[in-house]
Amino acid sequence: MKTVDNSQLEKIYRTRFDDNAQVQREKMWQILCSDWMQRYIPKDATVLDLAAGRCEFINHIQAGRKIAVDLNEDVRNYAGDDVEIVIAYSHDMQGVADNSVDVVFVSNFFEHLPDKAALMDTLKDIRRVLKVGGKLLILQPNIRFLHGAYWDFIDHYLPLTDRSLEEALILNNMNVVEVLPRFLPYTTRSKMPQHPFLIRAYLRLPIAFPIFGKQAWMVAVKPE
Repeated sequence: MKTVDNSQLEKIYRTRFDDNAQVQREKMWQILCSDWMQRYIPKDATVLDLAAGRCEFINHIQAGRKIAVDLNEDVRNYAGDDVEIVIAYSHDMQGVADNSVDVVFVSNFFEHLPDKAALMDTLKDIRRVLKVGGKLLILQPNIRFLHGAYWDFIDHYLPLTDRSLEEALILNNMNVVEVLPRFLPYTTRSKMPQHPFLIRAYLRLPIAFPIFGKQAWMVAVKPE
């Protein structure tokens, strides 16, 4: 399958994430990290952000060692000084040792893979780099609740629900320990208020997740 190339992606992302939108994303990710994701990540952990993009997660999370993996060299323009950069494919993370990572984080990436074989290869390599007992944290658009809106972005190829992704994880010998089929809204352009106070309030009110949530939150563990 021929997909959108890197030069085209950069043009898309410059249009999709203008300066004002990026400022809002940074504020949102700072709160998501401090008020939600940090609870899964010991502050002395080795954390790998797969398809790190503009590094909103890895720059804001607290960890002993931070690694950003991306195929695009532009990741160097966004990673903080305390972030190690690895330029690699998601299914072949050369430069990341076996059993060396405590937590792998993946946000809004699997839908960009060309097919299910690429997903399975990526999950296999994630499992390779994780330590025994290490966690995979996933934030993933859930086509089960998005329907046509899932395809509003030209670089989305692989349709996934929380259920199909859970099966893929199980087939890769990962123990799925937490699934929220509805967690966050689909995009930062959703109707959910963007003020930091309201984002914090949303995260503390799980009763709101089924109303606004279009993305799944999943946690899987590499067993012994």
